[in-house]
Amino acid sequence: MTRLGRMLLTLLAFCLGFAAPAAAAVTVSFYSHDFGDRFPHAFITLKGTLDATGQAVDLNYGFTATSVSPAILKGHVQTKDEAYIGKSDRQFSVTVDDGTYARVLAKVQQWQDRDQPSYSLGKGNCVHFVMELAEVVGLKVNRKSKFFKKPKSFLLEVKGLNPELG
Repeated sequence: MTRLGRMLLTLLAFCLGFAAPAAAAVTVSFYSHDFGDRFPHAFITLKGTLDATGQAVDLNYGFTATSVSPAILKGHVQTKDEAYIGKSDRQFSVTVDDGTYARVLAKVQQWQDRDQPSYSLGKGNCVHFVMELAEVVGLKVNRKSKFFKKPKSFLLEVKGLNPELG
């Protein structure tokens, strides 16, 4: 094959690569929000497209107490608006397949369906929630972390345990 023929073939392959549909995938991003009166302090977003159906995904979930009082006992999964997400810090992201996406949603539902009271600062808070979701997406976590009351520090610890996160 001539040099021109190889160049044309390369150009055609390059163009076809851009014309092919993009691979579907969902990106799970782990966020922290500095302490204050805005909850949850740790949460995830899920954005992308499901491979099997082409369905667009744009969701977010965090676990928090239903009210702020000395008797914080009831917990629930909640979603936040884009403004809240925009004021939070994305610590890292992982791209997952449809099966893992389904397992993430199942874990979120487990937390939503927990018997009440379900919120515990030491055993069932927003950091514990994102820890379990990190495990679902295949990340290493420290289940004996000293950072269960420090969302950003916990997520940075997870990042350190998973060098592939960069």
